[in-house]
Amino acid sequence: MKEEALRYRLLDAQLSLAREKERAVILLLSGHAVTHKGVVVNRLNHWLENRHTEVHALGPSSEEQSRPYWWRYWRRVPDRGRLGIFIHGWYGDALFARAERRLSPGAFQDRLAEIRAFEAELAAEGVVVLKLWTDIGRREQRRHLEELQLDPARAWQVGPNEWQRHTQHAVIEAIGRTLRDDTEAPHAPWRRLPFRAPGEQLTRVARSLLSVMECPPEPPATTLSTLSEEAPGIPSLRRVSAAVHEPIDKAAYRERLAHGQARLANNARELARRRIPVVIAFEGHDAAGKGGGIHRVTAALDARQYRVYRIGAPSDEELALPWGWRFWRRLPADGRIALFDRSWYGRVLVERVEGLASEAQWQRAYGEIRHFEQQLLKHGGVMIKLFLAIDKEEQLKRFEARAATPHKRHKLTDDDWRNRERWDDYQRAIDEMFARTHAPGAEWSLIACDDKRRARLAVLEGVNERLEARLASAV
Repeated sequence: MKEEALRYRLLDAQLSLAREKERAVILLLSGHAVTHKGVVVNRLNHWLENRHTEVHALGPSSEEQSRPYWWRYWRRVPDRGRLGIFIHGWYGDALFARAERRLSPGAFQDRLAEIRAFEAELAAEGVVVLKLWTDIGRREQRRHLEELQLDPARAWQVGPNEWQRHTQHAVIEAIGRTLRDDTEAPHAPWRRLPFRAPGEQLTRVARSLLSVMECPPEPPATTLSTLSEEAPGIPSLRRVSAAVHEPIDKAAYRERLAHGQARLANNARELARRRIPVVIAFEGHDAAGKGGGIHRVTAALDARQYRVYRIGAPSDEELALPWGWRFWRRLPADGRIALFDRSWYGRVLVERVEGLASEAQWQRAYGEIRHFEQQLLKHGGVMIKLFLAIDKEEQLKRFEARAATPHKRHKLTDDDWRNRERWDDYQRAIDEMFARTHAPGAEWSLIACDDKRRARLAVLEGVNERLEARLASAV
């Protein structure tokens, strides 16, 4: 295919991608140094409609270093209809960190597993990932470095870093082979890009990009969880304590509430001092008291330290991106607290029960959720998950009370009544959620909320216990 015909065919494919908005495309170039990656990307960007293209060559910023590793890439995932080009990207991070022994062999393998999970999630959400490894022999690389240094117009491209990569050529070649072998997948293929003149490389890149735009690979199959619903330690609505407690009088409640909030305030200050991030997810039955629980927690906190996110139906912007994007972007910086009034668990609860997500989507979500939470824990954060439960009779009483109270009527919606009609379906979905997402460091706390005062105290106690355990482990 002649260059001009290739160029216009590629442009036409990109404009179709932008018009249809069914998927996004990521082109990632990694590999050896001084292999024309920058030159090729600049020329490719000139071929394309750059209003639909985003180019990223990243060095970690202080903002990115204060959040889990994958946050920096999730926030740059292109919208459906757009093309994202990454020079090195997540592969360069792993490749050079291992070459410089900043990643141990075990940590390197862990990173490759994270890459596989990340790319599988992207592919399942309609993001096509094409990966190109730029190849060059050691002698040819040295000759090219020397030529660049002797050319006044191009000498700026060569510095100590490029020479260091040259001395590491054999190491990078070996690590790169492992990296490619362990992350090759039908939905995220690797292709080799031999060192040639920039024009020839551009042609190869354009052809590879055109092939995945016109014939995108199939998304990966859903992987189901193997956790048992009866595993020990996993909460279950079938095992909610039925013990009857004497009501707490108002004076005793206020005293215990003040004590729990003072304790929380001290814990939060220490978390901020040690720069430990915290995520608190509130889930529960409608009218169980999530808002009241969140209010009692935030009343103890400095308003500058926390954010509350109420998760409802996704916006148009969020619908144009992979499902996990809107949760990754809300992760708190080090020392901050994010509270979620409903959360990513909506996919395996309301979206599942109401048919808003396909079975493949909600089944896949269990693994995606575990990976998401593990990344926060790996970063050193605290993950607190609270499920506030009430029985069906108590829920009806609260619905009727809301309907009869003018300043509370806004809390009761048609959705609440419809959800109540599917009570048994929700109960099954909730217990399966516990079974498949209860994990070390991300355990569920199931709180009986028929008694509002006891429930609010239990929320504070549950949060304080988890924060104090984290602070003790960090000493």
